[in-house]
Amino acid sequence: MKYKIYFMFLMMAMLCVTSPTVAQTSQKMTVPTSIDKWITTTFAKGKTPPFSFVYDGVHSQSFIRKWRHSIVKGEGSDGVVTYTISYADKITGLKVECHVKGFQEFGAVEWVLNFRNEGGANSKQITSVKTLDYSALSTIGGEFKVLHAMGSNHDRADFRPQMTTIKADAPLTMSPMHGRSSDTSAFPFFNLITPDNRGVVVAVGWTGTWFADIAAPAAGSVSVAAGMKTMDLHLYPGEAIRTPLVAMLFWQGEDYMTGNNKFRRFVLAHHTRKPSAELGSYSPLCGGMDWGDPAPCNEYGCLTEEYAVAIIKRYEFFELKPEVIWLDAGWYEGSGGWNANWWNSVGSWVADKKRFPRGLKPLSDAAHSIGAKFMVWFEPERVYDGSRLAKEHPEWLLKVEPGNNLLDLGNKEALDWLCKYIGDFMQENGIDYYRQDFNMPISPYWAKHDEPGRIGMKEIRHIEGLYAYWDYLIERFPALMIDNCASGGRRLDLETTSRSIPLWRTDYQYSEVNGYQCHTYALNFFLPLHGTGTYHVDAYGYRSSMSSATVCNWVLTGQGVTVPGMQNYMQQFRELRPYYLEDFYPLTGLQDHTPDTVWLAYQLNRPSDDTGIVVAFRRRDNLQPEIDVQLRGLKSEATYQVLNVDTGESVNLSGEELMRGLKLKLDMPYLSLLLKYKLQ
Repeated sequence: MKYKIYFMFLMMAMLCVTSPTVAQTSQKMTVPTSIDKWITTTFAKGKTPPFSFVYDGVHSQSFIRKWRHSIVKGEGSDGVVTYTISYADKITGLKVECHVKGFQEFGAVEWVLNFRNEGGANSKQITSVKTLDYSALSTIGGEFKVLHAMGSNHDRADFRPQMTTIKADAPLTMSPMHGRSSDTSAFPFFNLITPDNRGVVVAVGWTGTWFADIAAPAAGSVSVAAGMKTMDLHLYPGEAIRTPLVAMLFWQGEDYMTGNNKFRRFVLAHHTRKPSAELGSYSPLCGGMDWGDPAPCNEYGCLTEEYAVAIIKRYEFFELKPEVIWLDAGWYEGSGGWNANWWNSVGSWVADKKRFPRGLKPLSDAAHSIGAKFMVWFEPERVYDGSRLAKEHPEWLLKVEPGNNLLDLGNKEALDWLCKYIGDFMQENGIDYYRQDFNMPISPYWAKHDEPGRIGMKEIRHIEGLYAYWDYLIERFPALMIDNCASGGRRLDLETTSRSIPLWRTDYQYSEVNGYQCHTYALNFFLPLHGTGTYHVDAYGYRSSMSSATVCNWVLTGQGVTVPGMQNYMQQFRELRPYYLEDFYPLTGLQDHTPDTVWLAYQLNRPSDDTGIVVAFRRRDNLQPEIDVQLRGLKSEATYQVLNVDTGESVNLSGEELMRGLKLKLDMPYLSLLLKYKLQ
């Protein structure tokens, strides 16, 4: 009998320290009729909430309902409700606060999980934090699928979408590389799809190393967990931390694009800054300054005040007038000269006196004189050995090896200095828009400098500091636009989209247009705002770069482009840009679009005015002169005029005919097609 009792206690102990295989919250997959009720029911007292963690080796599912619970409704606006739900341990003083927002129009809910130690001693170890721990049940039998994507790795396949079927023996695990949220291996936006065309789009807001695990523990159900990948820490008395933001947008409709387009509209409505009344929610048409000119100059290492002002005036002279003048890397101390390098001088954020003796103010004045904003590149987190900051404040830096250092944004003194210094620099130099890059793996710096028993704390504090820095700039400059680069599109997540736009979405080889087509096609599944460079003025070239934003990288002093060609591109961009802000449909599906043997075609539909466009490319090695596609989102009984922009030919077809099938034809390879349609 004693052995049986001992065995029972042993099994109970094992259950306590082992994470349950069943998710915290299990619900039928359906769009909530009331998002307010969904929140108050899901997070109600006595209910196990849709998040979990392990505290002192014990899984929260076994104790969270016993902790002191409170739910307080905050002030809402425009169909948005807010709640703060807290769970407090009376014994140790650990408090968990869940800050929840609900969006009735979109059937969406999001929350951030905070931990606070209100006790008088160090907390117990907090591990295995899943900000989202949720299980969905299908209303019919069948398999669940996930539409997800790769991250950015300066490759033609950057952001490539893919569909994965979730099987009991084959769960899907996603996580980015190197501590940047969309670096290489994963993208923090995905659509979980039921067999009966319902689903939930999940987004993670964490500009570090997040994870998402999706599994099928039983027939007719799927579980999804997401959060920060590495955390094993205790909190000091009075100390608090935040964890990743997670969002769930519920949908049902014809297929997964119903959910993806609903999510695109949600991002525009609630996770996009609109700093300029002139641009609205559009991202801008930018003009560069003869990048890398003349050879062998690196980036803007040979740019001078006189030359920069002349380039800006040349835009005006040619009647081009971009909305933003873009100054990239190489303007600062140590980067000037044909044999210098922008890379190894970051950390000296003063204008190169030899080339810009009056600072950058003459450049901003010139930009403003032609009616443009002025944007300047910075990379404040990476501090190179020998730079001003490395010499003056080595105590603020995290070092792993010679060369690059990380400015520790978790260091309050360093963060306060950065906010004020860059803010003052922008104000003194008349800088309107701020471009932030970040060109190194960051996770090794966090891992090396974590304190014993506090794994993950450096990452948390740095990410909190990054958000605080951007929020400071936004508060100080209410009309500010932030461009988020990070080696090209490697820090895209729900927190960064709320503050910034990726105007340079990938560092994939410059001007290779077939890759640009792939990136536009891929990113449009989830994000409506993103841009890349354009180097061409032929239709195939500039349509390949077309998106909701663009950077004109023409050499205005060279022979490769014509003034009428540049003028035509800018006109085309301004005319087509609004189409990228409503519904996107991938007409050539989820096939691999990276080969030069394929067609690539997509539709942009505007329900707001019953118009749209079709953009198609027949690649150089493609042998098919025509393909059949099916348009989406039209009114079946209505009549539409369809115009071929290149030939001027038009035809009237019903919405039903267009959705049943439309033939796209290009007689020769390496040609593009642009169709415009409108309701008659």
